[in-house]
Amino acid sequence: MRQMTDRRQTIAIFSHIVTAQNKWLKRVKNDAAEAQIKWWDTPFEFDELCEHWTTSLNGWVEYLSKVGDGDLNKPVSYKAGPDDNGDSQLLRDIVLQLNYHSILHRAEIGLRIRDQGIEAPHVDYIYYLPPQNQAN
Repeated sequence: MRQMTDRRQTIAIFSHIVTAQNKWLKRVKNDAAEAQIKWWDTPFEFDELCEHWTTSLNGWVEYLSKVGDGDLNKPVSYKAGPDDNGDSQLLRDIVLQLNYHSILHRAEIGLRIRDQGIEAPHVDYIYYLPPQNQAN
C-alpha cells in the first residue's frame, strides 16, 4: 500500500476490517459502546493503520485466550443493526466470520494494489509456514 499513488480505497477497506473486528469484540464483551461504531466509519489515517490493526488483533487474542473451548459454542447476544442476521450468534461463528470477512477484504486490497501495477504481497497462510519435509 505504501507504493500506491492513490490509496484512499485501500485505506477505507483496511479501516473497515479493523472497525468490524472492534465492533464485534465490543459485542462479545457486551460493551454498549459497540452501538456507536459504524461498519464503515471514517477511515483511519494511513500511518495509523498498523497500530490500529495490531491493537484490534491483540484485543481478540487476549479475549480468546481467556475463553474455554466450550465457550466457543455459547451464543453471544447483541443489539441487532439493520445489516445483522438476528441478534445472537455463536462465538465460534463470530470468530469465523471475522476471519472470512478479513480474507474477502484483503483480496479486494490486493486487487487494487495490482490495478496500480504493483506486485501485491503474499497473503496465503501456507506461504508463511515452514516446509514440512516428510520422508516417505
